[in-house]
Amino acid sequence: MNAVAQTFALFAGVVHIGIFLLESVLFTRPNVSRAFSGGAPVTPQLRTFAFNQGFYNLFLAVGAIGGVIANNPAIALFSCACMLGAGVVLLASQARLWRGALAQILPAGAALLAALF
Repeated sequence: MNAVAQTFALFAGVVHIGIFLLESVLFTRPNVSRAFSGGAPVTPQLRTFAFNQGFYNLFLAVGAIGGVIANNPAIALFSCACMLGAGVVLLASQARLWRGALAQILPAGAALLAALF
């Protein structure tokens, strides 16, 4: 995996660490929960869902960053492919969250494209 792909994979990982923090640590803050839930009340079920989703994003970040550090492109690129897929699903299912979707799609997609060339 070339240096450009590694850089984008690392950046994608950092973005997903940020998403983890928002969903699993800071979700109960009104401005954070409003951004993710569209203003719906933060019920215990929604909080549990966001907490779980945040860890999913953390595990993807660990895969991307760990794959680069361990010089294992398959793990890093698989994690980036999952990030890209998750961003596409987010965009298709919640168009109002397009900024968050692009934050997932662009760095991961750039890593995958850079790895191809």
